Amino acid sequence: MTSSPLVLGPLVRYVGAHDATFWFEFDRPGTVRVTTDTGVHGEASTWGVHGHHYALVALTDLPADTAITYDSTFDGRVVWPEPGATAAIHTIDRHGPVTFAFGSCRRGDNYSDESLQRIGADALAGLGTRMAGQGPEEWPQALLLLGDQVYADDPSPEIIERLRARRAAGDGPASARDTDAADEICDFEEYSWLYHESWGVEPVRTLLASVPSCMILDDHDLCDDWNSSASWRADIETRPWWKDRVVGAFSSYWVYQHLGNLSPDELGRDELYAQVKVAATDFDRERLLSEFSLRVDEVPETGRWSFYRDFGDTRLIMIDSRCSRDLDPSRRAMVDDVEWAWVRERALEKSPRHLLFGSSLPYLMLPALHHLEQWNEAVAQGSWGKLAARVGEKLRIDLDLEHWAAFGKSFLDMATLVREISRSDDAPASIMWLSGDVHCSYVARAEFGVGGDVPATYQLTMSPFRNPLNLPIRAVNRLAIKRPAARVLASLARGAKVPPPDVSWEAEAGPWFDNGVMLLTTEGETARVSVEHAHVDPVGRQTLTTTRKMTLTP
Repeated sequence: MTSSPLVLGPLVRYVGAHDATFWFEFDRPGTVRVTTDTGVHGEASTWGVHGHHYALVALTDLPADTAITYDSTFDGRVVWPEPGATAAIHTIDRHGPVTFAFGSCRRGDNYSDESLQRIGADALAGLGTRMAGQGPEEWPQALLLLGDQVYADDPSPEIIERLRARRAAGDGPASARDTDAADEICDFEEYSWLYHESWGVEPVRTLLASVPSCMILDDHDLCDDWNSSASWRADIETRPWWKDRVVGAFSSYWVYQHLGNLSPDELGRDELYAQVKVAATDFDRERLLSEFSLRVDEVPETGRWSFYRDFGDTRLIMIDSRCSRDLDPSRRAMVDDVEWAWVRERALEKSPRHLLFGSSLPYLMLPALHHLEQWNEAVAQGSWGKLAARVGEKLRIDLDLEHWAAFGKSFLDMATLVREISRSDDAPASIMWLSGDVHCSYVARAEFGVGGDVPATYQLTMSPFRNPLNLPIRAVNRLAIKRPAARVLASLARGAKVPPPDVSWEAEAGPWFDNGVMLLTTEGETARVSVEHAHVDPVGRQTLTTTRKMTLTP
């Protein structure tokens, strides 16, 4: 029996009320066709880069709020679902509840006993196990992957073994050999190994073939501490392998993650996608992606990773809080002026009942850590003199002090935007930030001093899917939630001439440190959250247990 040409996928990426996109990777050129039980079908020819072959199939005119079964064929041969299985999606109900499953930070290591003991159960595998016993109408309407989908700078032991074999054979980029990146991912081919390892294992593969996914990048998709400061950039750009890493990271991110974030209409208007599809050769496509990658790394406003989606009366604005930073020490910003103008426009152009900001990095940290990052930015900016500024800049990198609080201008800009929205005549019922990155999870309610009947404002942080913190750092996070620690560090920040934040918040639940996923449901004026943690059950399945349920709005 011949092996399947399907290497990875299908990934169901965009699903609206009437349209959907399906992403595929094959081992050869050909034509893929998706056929549904509603009679709607679509097909696309593959396009190749670096010896891999990809296709995105868009379907339109689907019925709303409907469970739809589908199958996928490649050159006439059924490649999905597996024999005896059923593949399905569920289109959006514009007037019904919407459930988002979200989190970040997931190592793709295998599910051996050793791996499960070392880094624990996989929350996405647990979600897939749960969904296998449910009907499509019970599934989440979207899976939000909020960064660190892959770990380029810390791959699994199996990937490291492959890297060493590739380097020893003289293959791959010469720039990484015998350097500090010898055991790290460097080019497109090596990035593809991470995606195959992470998304090709069951039950995650079937999960991704069933629930539409929205993705945004974070530092480990490229390199730890990526764009934490100008001094970090100056140092990393001296490494011989850096430009190869940039090309490999952004080219593969564009193919494996970014394209699927776009609706069929947006895909139809995307100039780079159009150029890639019509390019005469794979070499031409590789050149297009390489040039784009270097350009967007050097001048972020020449591209955009941020995107938005509407789910009935809920709008999700996914913010790129890594690539689009302004690192100039005199005007540090989480997102540059061009990107922030785009975020404001998306937030103000519509009046949803629930407004969600997706940001890999939490807007509201645990209180003590917020004050620490405020202090650090002020010192690094020179509030305690030039010598202290150099020490502050080093601490910024060494302690990962690089969240919204460490970009004070952007923190204030977001607060101003929230007040503007809250005071409008058609203010939403809730404004929430969905984040990951910090390897602990919590629910924090905020007050922006607006007064009156204002939206409920919450920071929902869920991390990790699968990459737990070590015990000493867990202890630091437990301390950071305590009021005495927050008061001490707030005083330290005031000593560095940082004005008190004009936002107040505290954690209502958490922190938790186990691998998990958070489920947010918006329905009418209400929003509810369920915190789920992963474990291995007595029969060896990875599954989820509900830790906490909360109603966030009346």
